[in-house]
Amino acid sequence: MDEARSPAAGPVSTSHGPAAPAERTMAVPALTAMVVGSMVGAGVFSLPRNFAQSTGVLGTLIAWTIAGAGMLMLAFVFQSLAVRRPHLDAGVYAYAKAGFGEYPGFLSALGYWASACVGNVTYWVLIMSTLGKIWPAMGEGSTLLAVAVSSVGLWAFHLVIRRGVREAAAINQIVTVAKLVPIVLFVVILAVSFQAGVFGDNFWGDAAGGGVLSQVNDTMLITVFVFLGVEGASVYSRYARRREDVGRATVLGFLSVLALFASVTLLSYAALPQTELGELQQPSVAGVLESVVGTWGTVLISVGVIVSVLGAYLAWTLMAAEVLFVAARDRDMPRFLSRVNAADVPVSALLMTTALVQVVLLTTLFSEDAFTFTLKLCTALSLVPYLLAAGYALRIGVRPDAGERRERGHGRELAFAALAVLYTLFLIVAAGLEFLLMALLIYAPGTVLFVRTRREAGRQVFTPVELALFVVATVGALAGVVGLATGVISI
Repeated sequence: MDEARSPAAGPVSTSHGPAAPAERTMAVPALTAMVVGSMVGAGVFSLPRNFAQSTGVLGTLIAWTIAGAGMLMLAFVFQSLAVRRPHLDAGVYAYAKAGFGEYPGFLSALGYWASACVGNVTYWVLIMSTLGKIWPAMGEGSTLLAVAVSSVGLWAFHLVIRRGVREAAAINQIVTVAKLVPIVLFVVILAVSFQAGVFGDNFWGDAAGGGVLSQVNDTMLITVFVFLGVEGASVYSRYARRREDVGRATVLGFLSVLALFASVTLLSYAALPQTELGELQQPSVAGVLESVVGTWGTVLISVGVIVSVLGAYLAWTLMAAEVLFVAARDRDMPRFLSRVNAADVPVSALLMTTALVQVVLLTTLFSEDAFTFTLKLCTALSLVPYLLAAGYALRIGVRPDAGERRERGHGRELAFAALAVLYTLFLIVAAGLEFLLMALLIYAPGTVLFVRTRREAGRQVFTPVELALFVVATVGALAGVVGLATGVISI
């Protein structure tokens, strides 16, 4: 999660006022660096174990190929929408609202916000799991002590952010170095110490779960998680010297990140047997490096993880609050969420964000694998916003608005949108019913915010179509509750 979960879900201003005109001064290298910096985050440190628990080398190659192609289609979709619909600048949910109506737009905003909050829980789990290598009582980040310490940190950050702390350039630089240097060193060291025999033994993976295709299916949410935020690349278009530079930077940045993620995963199979990789404590990159170079490898990765994750958490907590704030400012969320304090921080939205992170953090006490659970739930929540955005791009490609001319490259954009829709639908199926129902446990009760928004506007709460969608969401949420109560769904 990355800052793979890029905060740039849309051109959301951190100043709550009209965005200042952007200076078009960024060339391809600078734009590419922004893309890479926004996508490489904490999730990359967890890849060896998460993949090894599902598949071997062949399955990993197939999984990264599918994920790379699918997420690149989504990147192109967001880039195209940023150019074709520049007035829709309120974030990903604006595309869902424009394409399918106010309630789907609301669900998209709610899902994206909730995904950011659940993703923030993975940060705390990863930090505590990293500290667990020194203090065993922290376990893998979900023991009572780990959750208690995480909760203290959570509310400490809340108080700091209330005072107006923003992600300064200096923090950005520290976080970027903390993310990239250990990972690049990891790739170089493992490439030099490559053990062909171990790699070959891991090639086919454990086919007991139903073969390579079944193994690949099990990795899909993992690959999406580390790419969440691919839409952030489209935001940088307003800084580019030339529009075509954005496309080049998107492709270069994305392929660079894909190569980095795939290298970390594949090279790990040349260091340890798959079964041992699957049993490593998170961050599993530390365990892999330690097996090659000794204890200092764990220290290097652990320091990188903690600095990177704390810096990213600061940014993402505020950005999650921004999602609610911008929606409230645009009258798509209740008015109280647009309230700011003297330091220009959206305090009500920040409180709701911190509260949801706390609730999800408490659920990790009952999880067998807290990091994987929150990773998959975070991804599942993001799929509806992605699907609706891709669906909107497909809709305007098939049926442009009145008076809109079809520009050159229209056929290519239409194909990208269609492939992005198919990919996100595939991901929803791959997520499985369990995580879909878990996501509905947030979507359905969260609709109370939509009801309040409509009542504030003095409007009818639901149209017939919206009511039908709400009933479906509620039935799914109730099924999720029953599943959890009976043990059919486990976390």
